Amino acid sequence: MKKNNYSMAVIISLCLHALLLAALLWGTDFSMNKPKIHGNTIKAVVVDPALVNQQAQKIRQQRNAAKQAEQDRLKRLEQQADSLEKQRKAEEQRLRELKADKLQAEKETRKAEADRKRVAAAKEKEEKQAAEEKRKADEATRVAKQQAAKAEADRKAKQEATRKAELARQKKVEEQRKAEEAARKAEEDRKAKVAAKKKADEEARKAEAAAKEAQRKAAEAKELQRQQEAALNDMFSGLEAENEQRGGARGQFASDEADRYGAIFKQQIQQNLLIDESFLGRECVVKMRLSVNGLVLDISDEGGDPNVCRAAKAAVVKVSQFNMPEDPLVIEKLRNIRLTVSPQ
Repeated sequence: MKKNNYSMAVIISLCLHALLLAALLWGTDFSMNKPKIHGNTIKAVVVDPALVNQQAQKIRQQRNAAKQAEQDRLKRLEQQADSLEKQRKAEEQRLRELKADKLQAEKETRKAEADRKRVAAAKEKEEKQAAEEKRKADEATRVAKQQAAKAEADRKAKQEATRKAELARQKKVEEQRKAEEAARKAEEDRKAKVAAKKKADEEARKAEAAAKEAQRKAAEAKELQRQQEAALNDMFSGLEAENEQRGGARGQFASDEADRYGAIFKQQIQQNLLIDESFLGRECVVKMRLSVNGLVLDISDEGGDPNVCRAAKAAVVKVSQFNMPEDPLVIEKLRNIRLTVSPQ
């Protein structure tokens, strides 16, 4: 852009000089062309000198005016030429300054680029140095952490070894204690089993004796029952019509009485029950078949703890005969009864 401005200024300057030269040449031609007087052949006449002087004076004034106008025009042209020359010189000076500024700017640009490269090189060097220092620091940190981790691992390993040794010692002590406890418990269990076997044998012996006695009584009771049933059949057949007339109230009374006597029978059984601590919280359902006078004809268990059932049947054998009510209808309900025995 600066180069184009410089070329344009030179062209303008040349044009101005050309115009100035043309003006000078035109002014010279104008001065050299003298006004010619044309006229017809003057006839001999009388000329007035005053008029001639007046005409001459007028011609001189016209020439002087033309000369002054030409001088003014030339002066203006010279002034314009001077102004254009000054402008040309100013433009040349401006162009020189622009060129100098351009050179200075290019110099400063080269210097700035050199400074930038120098700073960039220094920065790159510093960054490389910082990166190397960081790498060394990271490596030192890594080595320190590795050493610290190894030391911590060694410490934990020693601590774990100590803990395992202590656990092994405690385990050995605990195993010894458990062995002693097991031996003591085994001895207690052996003694308890011996005592339980002795007790069970005694109960079995008593139960066997009671069973034999019960069988004997049952045989007697069966015979007695046969005789009583024969007598009762006649009595029940006569009461049957009467019971039908009494209706539901009679039946409800008989059920209530049967429940009440059932509770009494259960109390009698539990009073004769040989209770062991292991029986607590357990129960047995026993079924009894009784004669009309309450003699036990048969007994069986219908579910529950076997040990409790054995003890319950032994208690029934001990009772052997239950007190029966006088009401025949209640007796009939009690002859086949189920009771739940719960040791307390």
